[in-house]
Amino acid sequence: MDRPLRLALGSIAIGVIVLGLKYYAYLITGSVALYSDALESIINVATAVAAFFAVRLAAVPPDANHPYGHYKAEYLSAVLEGVLVILAALSILREAYAGWLAPAPLDAPWRGLLINGFAAAINAVWCSILFRYGRRWRSPALVADARHLWTDVISSAGVILGVALVPFTGWARLDAVLAALVALNILWAGWRLMRESIGGLMDETVSPETLAHVRQVISQHAEGALEAHDLRTRHAGRMIFLQFHLVVPGSMTVSESHALCDRIEAALREGLKDVVIDIHVEPEEKAKHPGGVPVL
Repeated sequence: MDRPLRLALGSIAIGVIVLGLKYYAYLITGSVALYSDALESIINVATAVAAFFAVRLAAVPPDANHPYGHYKAEYLSAVLEGVLVILAALSILREAYAGWLAPAPLDAPWRGLLINGFAAAINAVWCSILFRYGRRWRSPALVADARHLWTDVISSAGVILGVALVPFTGWARLDAVLAALVALNILWAGWRLMRESIGGLMDETVSPETLAHVRQVISQHAEGALEAHDLRTRHAGRMIFLQFHLVVPGSMTVSESHALCDRIEAALREGLKDVVIDIHVEPEEKAKHPGGVPVL
């Protein structure tokens, strides 16, 4: 089992533990806001399961039916997570409305808040782990899971603060107001998650920083070529796909041009671990900047 898969499996275990703690906090308090927090944790477990299977599928090597691999499975997982998050937010809004119409006093609020705070602390620690390694391994599913958990941490902090004010203010409907605010925050997070995932499915180019690095590496290691042009990039999960045309002198042999391409590819792979490179060699009459140096 590779590292991203182990991390995805750990998210499931953490999600189940946090769900149990938050639901228990709701049971002993009867708080609609704590219920909303617990409901979001149910979504956490569901999205962690989706992320696990997405990471597992993305790790499957290319085959005859999928010659470019299965990396986009992680984006499908992230879209699914976004849908589940939005559904959870709508369910919370329904409960918040019912709590507004029929407010009720809270039972054992301090004990419930302590338990909920402990669960939120667990989520915060795990969220930082997912962010760190999800970005390092360029895993959209793990990063999406981390972003969803961070939304949960922020929501939990707001809920804990607000519910703590209910006994002091005596305003029972504050509990329902907090639940509604949590739901709106979750809706926004779900929309952002789906928007970014759809961008990956639509073959968006790499980040400006990565693109600048690619251009620099090609220019520095294309000695002997006349120019490089028509650079195209896209990313799918942790994989980056690069394609460009390399113009060489007509006197250069096939072996020499092949060695030049190998040199450029080796330099690119030093800075980009998971990359697929396609270089199309062209004769000098195809140059778009005659007499120039290798440019993109």
